[in-house]
Formats: sequence, C-alpha cells, structure tokens
Amino acid sequence: MTGRRRAGHARLWLVLCLAGSVWSAAGLAQERDLRFARELVELVTLDSTFRLDIRYATPDNFMGRTMYSQARAFLQRPAAEALVRVLRALRAQGYGLMIFDGYRPWSVTKEFWEATPPAKRKFVADPAKGSKHNRGCAVDLTLYDLHTGREARMPSGYDDFTERASSSYPGGTAEERRLRGVLRGAMEKEGYRVEPGEWWHFDYREWRRYPLLDIPFEKLSPPVPAAEPAR
Repeated sequence: MTGRRRAGHARLWLVLCLAGSVWSAAGLAQERDLRFARELVELVTLDSTFRLDIRYATPDNFMGRTMYSQARAFLQRPAAEALVRVLRALRAQGYGLMIFDGYRPWSVTKEFWEATPPAKRKFVADPAKGSKHNRGCAVDLTLYDLHTGREARMPSGYDDFTERASSSYPGGTAEERRLRGVLRGAMEKEGYRVEPGEWWHFDYREWRRYPLLDIPFEKLSPPVPAAEPAR
C-alpha cells in the first residue's frame, strides 16, 4: 500500500470514528433529556392554589400570538417542591402565587429571539446558549391577594421591556416596591435567585444539573386534576 493510500485510509478511519462519536453523544443526550423530562412536575399537581396565568398559551403576550398549545406550568421536581414551600410561607402572609411561565420548550425560545429586535434582545434568551426555562429551572410569577383574589401591583407588568422591569427599579409606589420585596425574599429563602432585569423571573440554584429540553407540553404527561393545597 502506498503512503498516499495509507494516508487516505487513515483520514477515512478518523472521519468514521468522529462520526460515531457524534452519533453516540447525540444518543446519550437524547436519553438524558428523556430522563430529565420525566422529572418535570406539573405545579398544580402539587398544590391546587397555584394560580395559572400562562400568557404564552394566549395571544396576550409580547409576541402577540399563541406560543403554547396548553396552559400548563412545569418545573424540575426539586424546583417545584421548593416553590411549594414558598407558597406555604406566603400563604401565612395572605398571598398566593400566580404563575406566568415555567418550563419552556427550546424551540419557543428560538422563536422569541428571532422575533425580537436586536436592541431588545437583552430581555430574551439567546437560543445558542438556551434559557433556564428550557431546563425547567426558571419560573415567572407574581403575588395575588388571597382575600380579594387580585393580582398584586408591582412597579411594572409582566414582560415589560423597560427599565421598570428591573428588580432594583427605584420607581413605582412604596407599596409596589414592598410587594416586589416580599416575593423576592420568599423566593430567595428557598434557593431561587431573581433575574436582575426582570423582577418576576427567578432561577433555581441547581439549574446547571439539567439539560436544555425541547419537548412540547402534550408529550410530557396528560393533564391531571389539581392537588389539594399543601399544608
């Protein structure tokens, strides 16, 4: 065998090995994704007093169109159980939790990015890196008053793309800032951290453990009845 032919065979062998490695890695990633997908818990199955306002299941969102086929909220189990503890603590203060969003399929994050003007992209996740929502470890939420049922007034509304959305925005009323602080304080005690530019967005501390997922809600599990309130 000539040197040129041996070199050609060597290159072919290397290409085949690399292709096999990529295929194997992709297979492992798929298996891992499915394993972690099974750990996504629907919040209302843990406590019926989670109030859902899933804006992306309606046209009432910054995209102006329906992005989710179902109005449901999921989180990885440790994050979901921590949120139940937040709910229990807030209940003693007269507040409940209104959920805007939890787990978000990666393909939806990609649509957000593509539809957002470059000047506003600091408010959406780059799909090249993915979002903690895609990992099932981020939740968008606010408070509601248990006595009146009304959503708490905060310095800005949900998905506000202005400085008012900042977790440290000094404007608004004293009561709005107080309620923002009540929410943040309760979340931080259970291992969540606020996104600086969005007072409503909180990331669970163990998010690095989980992969990016792109599984639609209807493939996770069928809707089930809400659980009784946690005690």
